[in-house]
Amino acid sequence: MTALGDLLAHDRITQALAQVMGRLGWDQETMMPKRAGEQRGEEMAALESVLHARRTDPRIGDWLEAATPGTEAEAAQLREIRRSYSRNTKIPERLATEIARTTSVAQGIWAEARAAEDVAAFLPTLEKVVALRREEGQALADGGDVYDALLADYEPGMTGAEIALLFDRMRPRLVALRDAVMEKGPAPMLAGPFDTDLQLALSDRIARAFGYDLSRGRIDLAVHPFSSGSGQDVRITTRVDADDPLGCLYSTIHEVGHASYEQNVDPAYGLTAIGQGASMGVHESQSRIYENQLGRSPAFCAWLFEEMRARFGQIGVATPGEFTRAVNAVRPGFIRTEADEVQYNLHIMLRFDLERALMAGDLAVGDLEGAWNDRFAADFGRTVTRPSDGMLQDVHWSVGLFGYFPTYTLGNVYAGCLASALSADLPDLDASLARGDPSPATRWLAERLQRHGTLRLPQDTIRHATGRDISEEPLLDYLEAKFTTLFDL
Repeated sequence: MTALGDLLAHDRITQALAQVMGRLGWDQETMMPKRAGEQRGEEMAALESVLHARRTDPRIGDWLEAATPGTEAEAAQLREIRRSYSRNTKIPERLATEIARTTSVAQGIWAEARAAEDVAAFLPTLEKVVALRREEGQALADGGDVYDALLADYEPGMTGAEIALLFDRMRPRLVALRDAVMEKGPAPMLAGPFDTDLQLALSDRIARAFGYDLSRGRIDLAVHPFSSGSGQDVRITTRVDADDPLGCLYSTIHEVGHASYEQNVDPAYGLTAIGQGASMGVHESQSRIYENQLGRSPAFCAWLFEEMRARFGQIGVATPGEFTRAVNAVRPGFIRTEADEVQYNLHIMLRFDLERALMAGDLAVGDLEGAWNDRFAADFGRTVTRPSDGMLQDVHWSVGLFGYFPTYTLGNVYAGCLASALSADLPDLDASLARGDPSPATRWLAERLQRHGTLRLPQDTIRHATGRDISEEPLLDYLEAKFTTLFDL
């Protein structure tokens, strides 16, 4: 074989093993016995050791030097393998293995501490996770910014300084819009209870309508919904609450956005370095445009209102307009995953600033709870009274995902750009959404963006799909227009 052929064959096995490790993570969140956490940590560490050895195999450097790509896809694969090789050769196997072991076990410790509202029970573990990830960031940064080095794992080409400037530009308009909507008084609310089996049946129908292929996936339940896998095995989870059917339905739509991206990548890219989403920000653009610009649109809400009435009878609101306002309500709240479109990014900005300070050593783990509570009071005007509403609400830090949070807002910004281009190309989209059929939009996204996987760098992926430069303006303009109309501002 040629150097290129040898390299791609080696990488294919590495990609397959990474999928196996991902499946272990899915099992840990959905079906793993409660007391299996310590053993699962050892299993994850063992797999990480194997993967690290493959990703740092000295032959990769030789193959990269000798390989000559013949196609755009091969050139992109070489680019991504080179980036992975450069990153992983800077990380000692000891550190990679210990991060995998610690974060696997930490997830269970966090869950127990959250359930018990006991920050002190989690702090020693979080101290260790932060120390390990900071050590990793220092190795990757090679004297540069530690947070930027970690951010590159999730959004290559982006820096913390660029994100901070973006957030500074967005914050004033978001705060002004939030305040204007809240001054109008409370929005309508649904009234249940709502049978959970009926919720899941409707969730399944909606998932299919948005293009999720259940012959290559499955829907399970989890405390924190997520999507996992790529290619021919892409799984999602949702959650159910008898008093809140919207949590189930919109968690499903959100995760279907992630899953559809993975299912729609060109099959020729399967088990290659470009056979998955281009970045977490681009990934989030798909889940957010599915959930918000499509799923929370007045047209789709009108269809969903009738479906809800047919299944549940009286639901506490009497008209499609009231239902749409209930779905898009802007209310005070502590929980990021339950936040409305207007306030969601303010939750992300809080987390971004805190985790950046943690990685810089400017904020001690022991001071994190107080810093969170003070910042939340300043940003949202509410006092956090229990840790599950504060620093223990998200799983991300327990599993070491420092640098991940800002990609949620980047995804919203990207989704704003995509929605603007999509609306120009599909002027009759609302008529389809009013029939419960988002397929014109999902086909557009599959063709323009999803099928390309990681063929291009993240921001180039968005530019190629939209034909426009990236800006926060389309997102902010969309939010202001939508909520001004819905709440008669």
